[in-house]
Amino acid sequence: MSAESGTHNDVPSESAVSAPSDVVGSIKGFIGREGGTAKAVLQPIGAAGVRITLVGEKGGILGDRVVADLATAQAVVDAIDGLETAEWDRDLTSAANVKPSHYRQMAGWVANQSRFPKPRNRAIL
Repeated sequence: MSAESGTHNDVPSESAVSAPSDVVGSIKGFIGREGGTAKAVLQPIGAAGVRITLVGEKGGILGDRVVADLATAQAVVDAIDGLETAEWDRDLTSAANVKPSHYRQMAGWVANQSRFPKPRNRAIL
């Protein structure tokens, strides 16, 4: 029983975690378009999993994919040549190039609005 309980607390080895082939394929395509190398920032986003944010070498174009957990994200990085883990530091944020279309995409329905609803707390303001 003690041997069995010890295995539940062990962290799974990297060989036990496999990188999803669709994620690996799309990131390889991104790296191919971006000059052969990219940096990956692994960012836990709660119950949704871990976001792998990519910054390409050529032009600093951003890309991202989401995987289930940090071990899977690390397995994806390990499976791809030309992809290295990084942190958001001054050099990486300076290299990132956000296109105006990316801002519009993230803004959603607000991006094309010229008229907005009145605030609900207008009497307070």
